[in-house]
Amino acid sequence: MTQKFDEKGMVVPVTRLVAGPCVVTQLKAVTSDGYAAVQIGFGSKKKIPRSLQGHLKNLANFRYLKEFRITADNSALSKGSKLTVKNFTVADLVDVTGVSKGRGFQGVVKRHGFHGSPASHGHKDQLRMPGSIAAGGPQHVFKGTRMAGRMGGDQVTVKNLKIVEINPETNEIFIRGAVPGARGGLVFLTGAGEMAVELESAPAAEVPEVKTEAKAEAAVAEKPADGQEENKEAVKA
Repeated sequence: MTQKFDEKGMVVPVTRLVAGPCVVTQLKAVTSDGYAAVQIGFGSKKKIPRSLQGHLKNLANFRYLKEFRITADNSALSKGSKLTVKNFTVADLVDVTGVSKGRGFQGVVKRHGFHGSPASHGHKDQLRMPGSIAAGGPQHVFKGTRMAGRMGGDQVTVKNLKIVEINPETNEIFIRGAVPGARGGLVFLTGAGEMAVELESAPAAEVPEVKTEAKAEAAVAEKPADGQEENKEAVKA
C-alpha cells in the first residue's frame, strides 16, 4: 500500500493496481456455446503450450486468460479489441475480488478469534486451547465446529472501495483501502457503468462504447511486487 493526499490535504491510504490493457481473445455466442461470454488476456509469458498458440494466433502470449459473461447483443466486441483503465473514473465504487494470503495451519485464536482460557492458576498450557468441542450426549463432534486448521487462500471480495486516482499513461488505478491478496497477485475489479472498447484498428479518437444490460465493468488487475520491475500491463473486461 501507499498513500495519497486529497484536496483538503488529508492522507488517504491507497493500494496501487496495474489494470490494463486487456485484450479480447475469444467471443462465445449462445448459438455455438450455449451462453454469451468474452475471454480476455492479460500479462505476458515467454512460452505457452501449442494448444494456446493456436488459440491465440496473431495475438500476444498472455499469462492470464479469464472469461466473463456478457449480454448477447454486444456487437461492438471483437477479437483483438482492448479494455483499458478509461472504463473507470475517479470516485467510482468498485468491488475487488482476489485470493487471500495463505496463513498455513493456525489455531482457533488466530483463525476464529477465540479469546482462550483464563491466564490464572490452574490453567497451565491452556491459554490458547479451544476448550470443549461437543456435548456428552451425541457422542460425536457436530459438523461445522470451529477448530484449528488451514487458514487463508480463499476467494475474498471487498465491496464499495473508492477509486482515488487513475493514471491512463501507466494503466494504474489507486483504490482507497486494502485489497485481498499478496503483492504481485491477480485481482478482479467490478463496477457499475458503461464499458468503453478500444478496437485494435480504430484510431484513438474513435472509441466505440458498449452498454451492457447489467451495466457492469470487470477488470483484472495485478498488484506490483516490491523489488521488481513494475508490470505495466493488466487485464480488464
